[in-house]
Amino acid sequence: MKTIYLVRHAKSSWKYPELDDFERPLNKRGRRNAVSIGKYLDKIKAAPGLLISSPAARAAMTARIIAAAINYPIGKIQYSETIYSPGKEDLLHITGNISDEIKEAMLIGHNPVFTDFANYIGNQQITNIPTCGVFCAELDISSWSKIAKNCGVLKFFEFPENHA
Repeated sequence: MKTIYLVRHAKSSWKYPELDDFERPLNKRGRRNAVSIGKYLDKIKAAPGLLISSPAARAAMTARIIAAAINYPIGKIQYSETIYSPGKEDLLHITGNISDEIKEAMLIGHNPVFTDFANYIGNQQITNIPTCGVFCAELDISSWSKIAKNCGVLKFFEFPENHA
């Protein structure tokens, strides 16, 4: 049995229109929501053995805030440009290469691919993972390389509005 957390980055700022999409930081609400979700994840004792984030500024900032809240070493966050890609096949590749010693993994990235991936692996369809939303599923697999369609059972689906 494995557990996966899919966390969409928190709300980004459009204050600097000259910035490339990749460079957009979090806005105030985004930082506040990331702290709130981080506290929630700490409260439920989320303990990923691996945290992989998109290197896009808004995702990386979300990852660092959540890592601090759950006592995951910030220096151990792995960054993968593949998470910034638009296809669920890329997420299948990333998750399929996670060491089987890891029981819980957390990915922090973007939509629409995170919602698509959640619907692919999960047993319940969701409409959208909102900014800083967390989809968590228990996967009926012994190896990350076995991740497949409908292998997961929804454990929880949370978003900042539930923790304001």
